Amino acid sequence: MASDFASITLAELEAASLLRTSQFLITQRPWLDLYGVRIRPVAAFGSTSNKPSYDPALIHRVLPDELLHEIFARMTAYNLGRASCVCRKWRYTIRNPVFWRNACLRAWQLSGVVDNYRMLHSKYEGSWRKMWLSRPRVRTDGLYASRNTYIRAGVAEWKVTNPVHLVCYFRYIRFFPSGRFLYKNSSQKVKEVAKYMNFRASKVDCVYRGQYTLSDDKVEAALLYPGMRPTVLRIRLRLRGTTVGANNRMDLLSLVTSGVDDSEANNHEEDMLGLVEGWQDDETHHPDVPAISHKRGLTPFIFVPFEEAETSVLNLSVDKMDYFVPG
Repeated sequence: MASDFASITLAELEAASLLRTSQFLITQRPWLDLYGVRIRPVAAFGSTSNKPSYDPALIHRVLPDELLHEIFARMTAYNLGRASCVCRKWRYTIRNPVFWRNACLRAWQLSGVVDNYRMLHSKYEGSWRKMWLSRPRVRTDGLYASRNTYIRAGVAEWKVTNPVHLVCYFRYIRFFPSGRFLYKNSSQKVKEVAKYMNFRASKVDCVYRGQYTLSDDKVEAALLYPGMRPTVLRIRLRLRGTTVGANNRMDLLSLVTSGVDDSEANNHEEDMLGLVEGWQDDETHHPDVPAISHKRGLTPFIFVPFEEAETSVLNLSVDKMDYFVPG
């Protein structure tokens, strides 16, 4: 029955291809040529069995293993995890340590290749995949967003009502593997900020640049607020995740603003983190700008991938998110 159906299908396609208009209506399906052709089964990569396994999937008959390897090599680590759930062959193929080695070296490029290999063998038993899942890292495929609210008293009208306003604003951070990050305070939603949160953003967008370092699960960051009185913002964060390897939460440990003089601001604009290294929380280098350790607005950051920026719950209005506390 299967061979008869295949011959009928091929005959219909050959007849339709004679029509000039069918070129725009019929999709080319080269795998139909494989009907009735016996292909020698091959054991999947990474399989512990020496016996060849028969794979009935047509895509694996047409798609060579070399091409499949090239496709996986261009995927991000999170997409590799999703692809490994498709079938057994893909799961065995994605276990190849080459994919996870490239992902780890990109994620921790600030540590250097030598330190990464040393840590691989000392802590993670030589497994790149285990290192990817267990070692804390900042994610670079989206934004970290912290939603904060406060109540502001309004203006009484005719002495009858005493209104109050619930003000909502966000802190946004986008990290890059090179040790740089972007920071923005705004009342705009995630789907709006994600469009211009990059190094091409203009000064009108009020996106500030800074540097960061990662030590275990602690993140130290600093950036310069330009203006008549230059101010440096120092941020301390702690990474965590809702699941193993997620790294989708960051606790804001401290947020300190201090003053810097003009010479320091001009000479260390590209290395503000090195300038403030060793500073105390109450230290300032400008007499008109005191050091302030902020105690409010320290809501944890949650991670929003770029592909989920349009549908994130952080885009909801204030009245629907009154009691929403991320973390």
